[in-house]
Amino acid sequence: MRDVRLLIVLVAALGLIAVGGILVPVLLYWTLTPAPGAPGPAPVAVADEPAQSAPQAAAPAEEAPPVPAHVDRLSEAFRAAAKRVRPAVVAIGTSQTVESNVTPFGLPDDFLRRFFGMEPDESPAPQRKFRRQGLGSGVIVDPDGYLLTNNHVVAGADEIMVRLADGREFKAEVVGADPPTEIAVIRIKADRLPVAELGDSDSLEVGDWVLAVGAPFGLEQTVTSGIISATGRAGVGIADYESFLQTDAAINPGNSGGPLVNMRGQVVGINTAIASRSGGYMGVGFAVPINLAREVMNRIREKGEVVRGWLGVAIQKLTPEMADSMKLGGREGALISQVFEGGPADKAGLKVGDVLLELDGKPVKTPADLQNAVAWTEPGKKVSILILRDGERKALTAEVEKRGGQPEEARAEAGAPAEVKDLGIQVSNITPEAAGRFGYKPGQGVLIAGVDAAGLAARAGLRPGMLILQVGGRKVAGIAEFREAMKGVDLAQGIPFLVRDGDRQMFVLLKKR
Repeated sequence: MRDVRLLIVLVAALGLIAVGGILVPVLLYWTLTPAPGAPGPAPVAVADEPAQSAPQAAAPAEEAPPVPAHVDRLSEAFRAAAKRVRPAVVAIGTSQTVESNVTPFGLPDDFLRRFFGMEPDESPAPQRKFRRQGLGSGVIVDPDGYLLTNNHVVAGADEIMVRLADGREFKAEVVGADPPTEIAVIRIKADRLPVAELGDSDSLEVGDWVLAVGAPFGLEQTVTSGIISATGRAGVGIADYESFLQTDAAINPGNSGGPLVNMRGQVVGINTAIASRSGGYMGVGFAVPINLAREVMNRIREKGEVVRGWLGVAIQKLTPEMADSMKLGGREGALISQVFEGGPADKAGLKVGDVLLELDGKPVKTPADLQNAVAWTEPGKKVSILILRDGERKALTAEVEKRGGQPEEARAEAGAPAEVKDLGIQVSNITPEAAGRFGYKPGQGVLIAGVDAAGLAARAGLRPGMLILQVGGRKVAGIAEFREAMKGVDLAQGIPFLVRDGDRQMFVLLKKR
């Protein structure tokens, strides 16, 4: 009974709350709202505070600043440059028949290696033929149908199809290619061809605006913009002869062979490669300078091949540490690490350890400068050479010869080794058996038989099989002379070694860090 009473009280309380929630606001509104026509309440003045004045009209909004008259000039320049070159830019499609072992899953061996890192079963697998498709770009540079592109775009292709900007398609043939520079010349038979204007890549400077035009991912007539990030970029590892233009204009797969264009719409480079960890654009692209590409094209059209000059030296970069250790007193030039017997340099009197400063009056600041200068010198031409030897400058003359094949690589095997703990290597004299088998001469140098992976020699890049020819400028015919040359050497100051690795000689600085 008690619970029933509590329930009734609770319901009544809730009812009163609900009624109050409705009636109280109504009563307040009815009480406070004046009757129609009745004067409202007088304003109440607050002591020590002035009465509020009537609100002022809002200030008019500030007008937007006028658009500068020159705001579209950059866009207009981009548009004009793109319009000048795009009609001459083509998309290139290639197909190639390849044979490959087929796995039990019906996949080629190289597919497993490339995408899954898997090595296929070594048991015999059936050979199948596949059609491999490729995409690239090119640019028309002659009304007779000659186009420039990259060697890797057309290399090995069974069929090459060129699609013009106006939609016409033609089969193309390879006139010639030059893998050392990654340039190829192809030709189509057509009339009414638009032709791109070639510029001067030597006039480019870092910071100049450029456009990259091509068919990335098959998207034809794509234009991207950027600047010249660097010129004369070498040591990239893309081609044998490198002096690339570096740009941050977006270059992606399919752009290869397309033009890099200045703001006048002139072709200043042939887009060739990118530096990327993902396979796509990461802000670093490389283009072959058009002056180099034009020279390759002219030689291919005139002679059917690219003939290069040869001086008969092996060269390397002159580092500040190497220059100090050899007391050369300079930082620029190409350090000669090998002179081929009977070659032009040998006949001219060049020696190992010379630093070549000028060739035919042109300064040589890096090994790439010398390599490219000699390559484009006509065989048979006599050139002046300025070298630095023992701190003094000396002028020589050499007759450049035609570049031929490279000498075959030679390796030597060690005899009884002797350990040199300070360097972390084991050395030995050349045995007659090794000399007769691999072409080294007994007494030519000291053979590196072993290298401590944590030692000084390993950090300097020395490996078993290399031959030590000189230590600090002194020839070493065997272990006894090697030990004598090492006496009193301060490894904290560093000591240059002249070593031979196969057919290549180089200076290596051994120095404690």
